[in-house]
Amino acid sequence: MENPSNVQDVANLYLQIATENFKQLKASAEKAISQIKDDARLNWAPGEESNSIAVIVKHVSGNMISRWTDFLTTDGEKPGRNRDEEFEGTLSSREELLAVWNRGWDVFLRTLSELKGEDLLRTVYIKQKPHSVLEAIERQMSHYSSHVGQIIYLAKMIQGDEWQTLSIPKRKKA
Repeated sequence: MENPSNVQDVANLYLQIATENFKQLKASAEKAISQIKDDARLNWAPGEESNSIAVIVKHVSGNMISRWTDFLTTDGEKPGRNRDEEFEGTLSSREELLAVWNRGWDVFLRTLSELKGEDLLRTVYIKQKPHSVLEAIERQMSHYSSHVGQIIYLAKMIQGDEWQTLSIPKRKKA
């Protein structure tokens, strides 16, 4: 979309840009996860109070399903969500991890794709607190970005010298 000419065009452009940014986050996490060849390492955490990649995946997916199911009509903290359970246990395989990951992203991206520019100023609730749809999207961008950063950092720790950078290598120019 070139030179948006009205507020509606800007709102739709924002949704397009936000969707692309979320998809890039998803792809970055998946590239990091793909570098870990030993599935058991996906459940490794650097300390007792730290989370593994598998736990972060469970949490992000649980958050997405809760927040983005019936997004415009129900509170984003669904009664059936057991957030504490997201931080327990392990996922037994890469396939299970990716299934959980994709289930959350599918709900989220489908809902995001159904939003229209005029929805951005509608009010939604998260934990009974009102947010504009725009605020809710930005809240999730911050939340998901921080967790994708954790996934990438953990993968980098696990891979050590075997890590292949996801961006421009040190001492290289773009």
